[in-house]
Amino acid sequence: MSQSPTDGVDIARLSTSQADFDHRLADLLAWEGVSDAEVQRRVDEILAAVKARGDAALVEYSNRLDRLAVASMAELTLSEGRLRQAFEGLPAEQREALSSAAERIRAYHEHQKPASWHYTEADGTVLGQQVTPLDRAGIYVPGGKAAYPSSVLMNAIPAHVAGVREIVMVVPTPDGVLNELVLAAAYLAGVDQVFTIGGAQAVAALAFGTETVPRVDKVVGPGNIYVATAKRAVFGQVGIDMIAGPSEILVVSDGGTDPDWLAMDLFSQAEHDEDAQAVLVSWDLEHLQAVEASIARLLPTLERAPIVRESLSRRGALIHCRDRDEAMLLINRIAPEHLELSVANPEGWLPQVRHAGAIFMGRYTAEALGDYCAGPNHVLPTSGTARFSSPLGVYDFQKRSSIIHCSAEGAGALGKVASILARGESLTAHARSAEYRLKP
Repeated sequence: MSQSPTDGVDIARLSTSQADFDHRLADLLAWEGVSDAEVQRRVDEILAAVKARGDAALVEYSNRLDRLAVASMAELTLSEGRLRQAFEGLPAEQREALSSAAERIRAYHEHQKPASWHYTEADGTVLGQQVTPLDRAGIYVPGGKAAYPSSVLMNAIPAHVAGVREIVMVVPTPDGVLNELVLAAAYLAGVDQVFTIGGAQAVAALAFGTETVPRVDKVVGPGNIYVATAKRAVFGQVGIDMIAGPSEILVVSDGGTDPDWLAMDLFSQAEHDEDAQAVLVSWDLEHLQAVEASIARLLPTLERAPIVRESLSRRGALIHCRDRDEAMLLINRIAPEHLELSVANPEGWLPQVRHAGAIFMGRYTAEALGDYCAGPNHVLPTSGTARFSSPLGVYDFQKRSSIIHCSAEGAGALGKVASILARGESLTAHARSAEYRLKP
């Protein structure tokens, strides 16, 4: 793989004309979303302990892993008053920004609400679908290298819009440090209960329930490798949204966007953590070189420069392709979490984009706007799973039940068909159940 030192960043420079490009691209994109055997063993141990010992295990793991010194779950439970205090104590500017973001997120997700429906056939048989919300949802909010009040809004507000009766939030507080913005977001989003626990033990508590933490129907929200491994392990006991990998962005540029803008767009994902991925694709070689120069000049100005440098060195790339059509092939091959179409006519590209979590259209639409306040959800499929997955939304907090209401005439017509098919499968009780309702 060709590398180019960029002020200490060995960011990959690839070209689709390289004979081994497909292999190099596959290596660049490779990511194992969940755990080695040792992580799996530790997670299994934690899950079993919480399932068997409930609150006592939560207290024990929180003290050990988050460096706390608490005696009971009462010290790991936050009251509604404490959340309100956090919101009211914010500087006015932050309070207004958080409220504005919440309002936009709510308005967008209101448009997602599906309705129940039914239709009546000629013989009077009624068929349909009933949409109902989950009773209780659990939201995991990361609390490690960075705190994410935006994740609280993005997870809790769609659940509220869906009609979920109770929302339970867990958030780790290493060394006992509470993030006021996260608590304020929980208040604003209408979270019902908050527990300051994290890691695999928090997922176990939500999945199995303890004396204090209620069992939920679904666990949503991103976390580290232990959280991801635990979510996979408890799936079936509860629903989960997805197994989230590192954040990623694919920017496609036609050469007409300010290189500094694009460099900062790449940084915006690379600063999440060292495993995040930032890729730029263009058929304009001089433009790629200009963006590379911007990376070199701007990277030292970042507060999280060491993380960005490591991320770009590990998983970043500048890819030179032949033309627009080849760029489109790369989009659907990569299936990115975030796709920026930084081109003159993004609407003309949209019909051909088959795989992307969120699509940011045009030169002025920075991906960061979607992270915070545009309205669409920022919980998105990663690691190529946009091929078969969708952003988190209202539909993730609802279930659909089929409705079948046969008239006497309809039961007769359907019973004959069911009887023939059931006897063909040698399931005679099925057949006779249908036949009993046939008119003589």
